[in-house]
Amino acid sequence: MNHKAGFVNIIGNPNVGKSTLMNAFVGEKLSIITSKAQTTRHRILGIVNGDDFQVVLSDTPGIIKPAYELQESMMGFVKSAFEDADVLIYMVEIGEKELKDEAFFNKITNSKIPVLLLLNKIDKSDQVQLEEQVQSWAEKVPNAEIFPISALEGFNVKEVFNRIIELLPESPPFYPKDQLTDKPERFFINETIREKILIHYKKEIPYAVEVDTEEFFEEEKIIRVRSVIMVERETQKGIIIGHKGSALKRVGVEARKDLEAFFGKQIHLELYVKVNKNWRSNQNQLKRFGYNQ
Repeated sequence: MNHKAGFVNIIGNPNVGKSTLMNAFVGEKLSIITSKAQTTRHRILGIVNGDDFQVVLSDTPGIIKPAYELQESMMGFVKSAFEDADVLIYMVEIGEKELKDEAFFNKITNSKIPVLLLLNKIDKSDQVQLEEQVQSWAEKVPNAEIFPISALEGFNVKEVFNRIIELLPESPPFYPKDQLTDKPERFFINETIREKILIHYKKEIPYAVEVDTEEFFEEEKIIRVRSVIMVERETQKGIIIGHKGSALKRVGVEARKDLEAFFGKQIHLELYVKVNKNWRSNQNQLKRFGYNQ
């Protein structure tokens, strides 16, 4: 039997629906999703297997102009997505005009590999606007196949996936057929907790936070987890904890529910908050948290 396999990398501006699409393809919540920009910080692989194919999807941070070391590292993950892709997905949303980085845009328009331009959130448009947008993007990225989609509603997602499989090269699988992602359990615990922080806190707080799971013990019926929320300043620590610990408790309760659904087991989650000054600009700290690699 002929077997196809390859790397399909998703890039685009912040908040256009890359993570929603990735999760729709994989059928699992691997990438966290919030209404805030810069939710995704890492490059996350999601693996979809069939009898005769393996699609290795890659969700990447939204493209921005970096303001500090952490964001430099995030853009490093995006650059790497150009280097090993067999198919490139460039995701835009209705009303969007251009990629925020001209150098990345030039890479897309000059790409030698197949480019699928996905025009997302079409559920928020009408037919006239949709036709105008398709025409506009066809002129800007003439080397791309354009698919209007709604990642959230599932419209045209299956059609895009079928086209991906058609474009993949013949190859044996790169990962075991029962593998879902390249990330360890602790990564998803960290990301789930960080998602709740992005949802419930405002302004700078979510962006000054990193989560580190220090203990992960899996027993027959329960997983015991101890995670530390890192912030940059004492004032941020107080905000995370909240009055009599109420804010931190809410994060813990919501994260535990999601993690129990993800792992299919009872979760005992302990959360702590520590100050780790200026970690976003510290090369050693960034390396410790999986950036700058």
